[in-house]
Amino acid sequence: MDDATVASRQRQQQQPASPATTTKDSRDMMAELDAPLHALGFEMEELSPSRLTGRLPVTRICCQPFKVLHGGVSALVAEALASMGAHMASGYSRVAGVQLSINHFRSAALGDTVLAQAVPVHVGRSTQVWEVKLWKMDASTGEKGPQIAESRVTLLSNLPLSEKHKTAGDALKKYASKL
Repeated sequence: MDDATVASRQRQQQQPASPATTTKDSRDMMAELDAPLHALGFEMEELSPSRLTGRLPVTRICCQPFKVLHGGVSALVAEALASMGAHMASGYSRVAGVQLSINHFRSAALGDTVLAQAVPVHVGRSTQVWEVKLWKMDASTGEKGPQIAESRVTLLSNLPLSEKHKTAGDALKKYASKL
């Protein structure tokens, strides 16, 4: 990608997004739901035990030195969404990720927006498997463009909650009804 394209994308990135995605409530929600995703600028759009969706603007903090989305950031998004979904699907019992597998197909460049979706493949008594897909957003339509990554996340579920973790699902309960 040439410097002019990077500069153009950076200017687009600095322009205000739609009010629905930049409200203080939206930022506060992500800060409560998942601090690392919040720090990266992730915005949750749908939040339920059967589907989670959101978007991530690809900023410098998300990029590796070649100015493309860092693969570890894709893995972080996958683990976070699958964990939130599994926590809700288990009735807000404790969950723990035990395996993450991710394939990267294409890159997303600085200034792009990545769309994410997590859905359960298996919700059992003691394990859950979630599929998480990432797409580059088509800038002209705002819709899904090419898929950039796909992952499977396996989690132990229905683990006991200690007293100090009893409120771990409060933010999910609070916001699941609002999205």
